[in-house]
Parts: sequence; structure tokens; C-alpha cells
Amino acid sequence: MKFAENVSSSIRKCRKAHFTAPAHERRIIMSSALCEELKKKHRVNALPVRKDDEVKIMRGAHKGVTGVVSRVNRDKFAIFVDKVQREKNNRQVVQIPINASNVMIMKLKMNGSRQRILTRKALPE
Repeated sequence: MKFAENVSSSIRKCRKAHFTAPAHERRIIMSSALCEELKKKHRVNALPVRKDDEVKIMRGAHKGVTGVVSRVNRDKFAIFVDKVQREKNNRQVVQIPINASNVMIMKLKMNGSRQRILTRKALPE
């Protein structure tokens, strides 16, 4: 069921919009849910993931692993967590990409701009 007249419901057009999205839209696409105590504290449900956030993986083969985000790759829609890695045949260790929708943010890396985002997004009580 379509609600907005100016938004397409075509799967082809939606996929094209997603995969050709500019960087400022990809940041929003790569958002994750906050843990319960952060939701109560900041009155926000989700935030874009950034480097140095502590996350817990909720889905997939590495479910339950908690680690710090070491890198965010907006081109591939992937985040890399420091503890999620595997060894290649040549003994080289590589990090495994994870989709941002499959993690929960447990601890935020706070700075001035992030604080302004939280105050702007805060839900009314």
C-alpha cells in the first residue's frame, strides 16, 4: 500500500536509490538501535554508527560478540568490529564486514556534534 504520491514503490527504483545514495544519506542508512539504558538516558531509539562506538552483534555467525567499531565503510555499507576477524590461508588476519542493522550500540563515543544530534532528536517525555 502506497502512502506518499511522490515516492516510488518499485523495487527496482528503491534498490537503485539505495545503492547510488550519496554519502550524507548513507550515513543515515547505516544507523543502529541503541541499548535499553541508552534509549532511556538520551530518549533516542537509533543513531548512525561511527568509529569508536562499542557495539554488540545481534544477528549472524558472530552473534553476541561485543567490540569497538574500528572502521566504517559507507561505500560497502559495512562496519568493522575489532574482535570480528578471521585468518586467511596465508595466515593473514582480516576483519569481517558487518551490516549496521545487525548490531546494537552499547556505548557511544561522545563529542560536541554527537551531543547536538542527541538533543535535537530527543523524543518528548
